[in-house]
Formats: sequence, C-alpha cells, structure tokens
Amino acid sequence: MFSRSAHIYDAIYASIRAYPREAADLDALVQSKRPGARTLLDVACGTGAHLEHLAGRYEVEGLDLDAEMLAIARDRLPDVEFHEGDMADFDLGKRFDAVVCMFSSIGYVKTEARLRSAAQAFARHLEPGGVLVVEPWLEPDAWRDRHVGAVFVDQPELKIARMNVAERRDDVSLVDFHYLVGTPEGIDEFTEPHELGLFTVEQHLEAFRAAGLEVEHDPEGPMGRGLYVATHQ
Repeated sequence: MFSRSAHIYDAIYASIRAYPREAADLDALVQSKRPGARTLLDVACGTGAHLEHLAGRYEVEGLDLDAEMLAIARDRLPDVEFHEGDMADFDLGKRFDAVVCMFSSIGYVKTEARLRSAAQAFARHLEPGGVLVVEPWLEPDAWRDRHVGAVFVDQPELKIARMNVAERRDDVSLVDFHYLVGTPEGIDEFTEPHELGLFTVEQHLEAFRAAGLEVEHDPEGPMGRGLYVATHQ
C-alpha cells in the first residue's frame, strides 16, 4: 500500500482532504443515525488523521493493514488502541456504535467476494442499531483510462512530486504512484503499485444488504465518489 510513502503521506493529503471538516461531518452523520453514539472504529485508518479530530468526541480505535501507517498513527494518538489487520476478515471481538471506512479504502479489497467479506466484518463489529459509513472508490463507468494524475508539495524543506497514469485490467484499477521526494538529505525516487476494485453501486448495496444491514447511498459524498450509510438491525 503506502509503506514506502508513509512518512510523507500526511504532507501529500493535507492539500487534498479537509480532515477537520470531514470529521465534523462524520460526527454529525453518525449522531443523526445513532444519537448518543460514543464508540467508533476507523477501518483503514491510515495515519490517524480522521481519528485525531474524532478522538475528543468518541472512544475511538483504528485498524489498518499497513504497519508503517499504524506507527505514525500511534505516535499521533498514543492513548488510542490501533490494530493491524485486513478489512476483509478482521475480528476484534468487540462491537462499536459506529464503524467508518473512508478515503475510498474499500477499493483495496479488489474483488466482489472480498467486498462481501468486508461488509460482513463491518457488520460483525457494529452494535445493534449501530451505523456504518463507507466512502467508495470509483465506479466502473466513472473510470478514465490513461488519466494522468499529479500532486505537488512545496514546503521549505520538503518537495514532493507524485504522478501516475492510471490503467484498468477488467474491473481492477491499476495506479502506480511515481514519487520524487526532495529533502535536505537529498533526492529520493520510488514507485508504489496500487490495485483497487471498481465496484458498481448495486454491488456495494448488495454486499451491505447480504451482511444484514439497511443501507442508503449518497451519490456525492465528501469528494464526489459517493457515500454508503448503513445501520445494523
């Protein structure tokens, strides 16, 4: 995943995601569906940037597959419990009022079978009446093959150029991020391959419903990719 770039992840995405606002929106959404909710699990929590702004409102925990990202999250929030695990089959042996999976991380399950497995794992960790919030990756019809993407960071002692040309293999998007990173210590260049499944709205809805969840779909979401909001009965 982001193992090679974990140390610069926050610098890159600070210009893309408004974490304080998104955390406030998540809080409002969770409370509207589950008034009084007090426990929250962030699946694919990354460096803990969302949890940093939710920790004062909930008893929070985080889960991620990437040990390097979790190390940063633990440094950021030393009093929070973090778990290393796969979103498709994790089992923490506890339930939460809310489970969230943001920033299109659900796409990393890659296959519909693993999407359904992840939905089951999410549901297994929800209290009765609990709420699940999932931000999806792109739908197949929204995919733009050979799209050129770029992000640039210009700080006094940190310069980053990250570029990619996206491709598609069947219903899997192939995104190889090419990094050029400059610091006072020198210039580093590396590549990270990312593969994310392209799932339709109906595939998402069916996965959540098969897990026993009642689900709604917001086609817009935080950044135009949509949002799924489900409740555990």
